[in-house]
Amino acid sequence: MLTVELSNVGLNVIYKAAVSKGLNYHVTWFAGQLLGYAGIAYSNPTLGSAMSNLAPASTFFLAVVCRLEKLKLRSLSSQAKVIGALVSIAGALVVVLYDGPLVINGHDQKLTLPTTVGARSNWIFGGALLAGCYIVASICRNLPKFKDLKFKITVAGIVIKEYPAEFILVFFYNFFAFVLAVPVCFASEPHLSSWAVPADVRLISVLYAGVMGSGFGVMIHTWGLHVKGPVYVAMFRPLSIAIAAIMGVIFLGDDLYLGR
Repeated sequence: MLTVELSNVGLNVIYKAAVSKGLNYHVTWFAGQLLGYAGIAYSNPTLGSAMSNLAPASTFFLAVVCRLEKLKLRSLSSQAKVIGALVSIAGALVVVLYDGPLVINGHDQKLTLPTTVGARSNWIFGGALLAGCYIVASICRNLPKFKDLKFKITVAGIVIKEYPAEFILVFFYNFFAFVLAVPVCFASEPHLSSWAVPADVRLISVLYAGVMGSGFGVMIHTWGLHVKGPVYVAMFRPLSIAIAAIMGVIFLGDDLYLGR
């Protein structure tokens, strides 16, 4: 799971570099999520990882609602989970709304990429998109575990119960995501010139998203769901914040602020 978080942050950093060079985020939707990529395009990888704090909280609350997690308010374990979920939500809001002082000046002429977004309104809009991305991801993360519900309303719950084969499930997950993404992406970006990806960081971003993001990452997440459950998988999300901040300063020349 640690390797997955590292690869996911690497994907965000590479993608931000590709967007700064003109890559359209509709092109990368073949290998990822539109809300997440659009959010990073409007902000930076550090905010993307900081907003991932919403994943453990939303996953926990969804698990409680769906009776996948037992909540006993008199139990120290349950109290710790509730407090942790509330703190993670508060942390995500602070990163988006609080404009703090500069901590590290990462500006470097060799590393700094031309930014497409500078307005604070776009920063908040990017945070809102990322929040939506992680909330949707938490819902999807819980879907395979809904097999214990009285109403068998999700195909995912039945499939993973009757056929717990992670590799094959990941293959069909990506295949049908590709099939659904094609018409939507072409409708959103009809200009064929936008689909010509040059052989530079933009091509690396697309390939990396497909192999490490939709391939390796989804497979390990599916395996973690099958073995430990949704809350365990979401626990590793906060580690990506420190990784993203370090990689953003080193590879993108981002300034590190206290808050945003």
